[in-house]
Amino acid sequence: MLKTSLPPDNSAMLEKAIAAVAAAMADPSRVKMLCALMDGRAWTATELSAAADVAPSTASGHLARLLEGQLITCLSQGRHRYYRLAGHDVAALVEQMMGLSWSRITPPETTAPKAMREARTCYDHLAGTVAVQIYDFMQAEGCLEADGSALTLYGREQFLTLGISLSDHPHRKACCACLDWSERRFHLGGEAGAALLIHMESKGWIQRVAGYREVVVTASGKAAVKRLFSR
Repeated sequence: MLKTSLPPDNSAMLEKAIAAVAAAMADPSRVKMLCALMDGRAWTATELSAAADVAPSTASGHLARLLEGQLITCLSQGRHRYYRLAGHDVAALVEQMMGLSWSRITPPETTAPKAMREARTCYDHLAGTVAVQIYDFMQAEGCLEADGSALTLYGREQFLTLGISLSDHPHRKACCACLDWSERRFHLGGEAGAALLIHMESKGWIQRVAGYREVVVTASGKAAVKRLFSR
């Protein structure tokens, strides 16, 4: 008889919880909503209905399922209600699902716009070709542990040199290797990835495109990436 590492009752609860999350995601319209929310912003139901290409009344049902599955949260401000991903763990799940799904199909090269492949946000950190280049450089230079789960002491020193201060006791993963769905390689996630994105934006190295995950790497940004993250 197959044995599990959890007591029978706990194992059954875990299996039901996994099935509930999978069921909440098991609809193309709800997947579109989750992907839209990967830009890190809070969206209205009207905006999400447009993103999913469904009627507002239909969107309400989908949002209810996502709320029930604890994949999104609802924020109320006066008469307005806004929806956003429930947290970094949900964003990581969606990004991993993107990478897993893309590895099982052979999309044409033009499926993802070139600008999106070049640079975009992945919830609260940078993704795309530029982000993968930065991750590869950091790993080659010994800034990251082999599995990408943490910055090395040298890596933290390099962040401080850039002017990026990280908490000694973060409330989330300090660092992680996040699978990039377009490059199918890793970019920098976790607290370190989020801090790097904020730093790059504050320096004017990147500019967000309002309403989209796409970001533009400015001329000074390209120069900085070449100077700091290439051999």
